Amino acid sequence: MRFPPFSNLLRTFSALSHLTRVRPLDRERLLLKPSTLKSMPTLPFLGSLFGSRSSQSSNMSYPVQKNPDEWRAVLSPEQFRILREKGTEKPGSGKYDKFFSESGVYKCAGCDAPLYKANHKFKSGCGWPAYYDSIPGAVVRHEDNSFGMTRTEICCANCGGHLGHVFKGEGYPTPTDERHCVNSISLNFSPEDKPGQEETK
Repeated sequence: MRFPPFSNLLRTFSALSHLTRVRPLDRERLLLKPSTLKSMPTLPFLGSLFGSRSSQSSNMSYPVQKNPDEWRAVLSPEQFRILREKGTEKPGSGKYDKFFSESGVYKCAGCDAPLYKANHKFKSGCGWPAYYDSIPGAVVRHEDNSFGMTRTEICCANCGGHLGHVFKGEGYPTPTDERHCVNSISLNFSPEDKPGQEETK
């Protein structure tokens, strides 16, 4: 889950403040002559910079339908924040970041739908569990324009729960050259044969 470099955000705010600065003479003129201030025209990129994530995922209809109160009754507050409000857990804090198993299935923490096989998982070093592919039909993708950039959000196809984002072309040696960057709290692991074990460093 990448964020734009801080220097880009700093340049954006600097440019905006430069455009809206009032010269000293103009400032005096404004103080002497009362006038009605007109609102600044809307800037589309500001909405995308601070706005919510993909509206497509919230407008879609999923097989599992629950209202927010019903989701709160079955999810922890942190699961609700991430799965239903499209939040993100801190990098390196999730229980599945360094967890690897030879077999098993990662399921949606919201509805228990199978999403990823254990052998889809790979070590990316990004701070979140990384998978190069999902179980066919288990994950849907939506364009996400939050934080002033375009990314691809991934959600559970069964309940619409937010999983994370998928990134392409990063050069990982995987069959798809994709990285599904998933919040651990969005997942539950179900072993098939062997229990999972902590990766040794």
